[in-house]
Amino acid sequence: MAINLDQMTTETRNQKTMALDTMTVHDFATVMNAEDQTVAQSVQQALAAIETAIQTISRSLKKDGRLFYIGAGTSGRLGVLDAAECVPTFGTDPEMVQGLIAGGMKAMTVAVEGAEDSKELGKTDLLQRHLSADDTVVGIAASGRTPYVIGGLDYAQAVGAATISLACNTHAEISQHAQIAIEVPVGPEVLTGSTRLKAGTAQKLVLNMLSTGAMIGLGKVFQNLMVDVLPTNEKLVVRSQRIIQQATGCDAATAAKAFEAADQHVKLAIVMILTQRSSTDAQKLLTQTNGFISQTVTASSEEKTDGTR
Repeated sequence: MAINLDQMTTETRNQKTMALDTMTVHDFATVMNAEDQTVAQSVQQALAAIETAIQTISRSLKKDGRLFYIGAGTSGRLGVLDAAECVPTFGTDPEMVQGLIAGGMKAMTVAVEGAEDSKELGKTDLLQRHLSADDTVVGIAASGRTPYVIGGLDYAQAVGAATISLACNTHAEISQHAQIAIEVPVGPEVLTGSTRLKAGTAQKLVLNMLSTGAMIGLGKVFQNLMVDVLPTNEKLVVRSQRIIQQATGCDAATAAKAFEAADQHVKLAIVMILTQRSSTDAQKLLTQTNGFISQTVTASSEEKTDGTR
């Protein structure tokens, strides 16, 4: 069947940029900036579906399931990016959040001919990861019709995994292949059909919300601080100690000492300071509260009030 792009607003021409090739740099930058400002408004209209998606992902991760992003081209690259960032930001195992792109990692930098047109490949990529009913699959496609994504979503549904679609057109085909459909119609691109622009921005905004919201639900955030950050370089070591100071109100020396005593685990150092416990006792409290610092502090206070410690 021939692909009909006429019904997709991401493929139509933007009447505000018909003279794009003769615009001054100032006019180009101005019109592009104005178009970009409409993206967040489009995302706002999809907040109800995004909220449901976050809750669904959280449920999967809480029962040791995994989150898979699956897409082709720009959509796939954005999924891979968001998955990769979860490791240093939230201290997750690389297996917890994974990004799959049609054509494999080679497709991150070069186009892999025909990869996105294969439904079977979408299924195969998930099959190789031993997808289970505890997992959640997010299919990403600006057009909303990518066969690779549809194949992956259909396979996910067949094994009982939760399914979420993310498209930048209304009435998207992939919406019919997912339990939760997120549609963010961004309208015509400044450069016709170049969905790495507004559509890509919209997808990035939504993926930011999905992963961050899910990680909050796992206790990987205290106040607005990323307390499971991995200190893998000098900058992140400094940031880690600063987070400890911000969370506890302690001085730099106290933060540095607790950081080392906690074997460079920011969350544990914070609990040690806030509850005045040893690293061993603080870890026990964290385990009891599934890693939520606020609950750990409350539990510690209740223990002291009850005289159990």
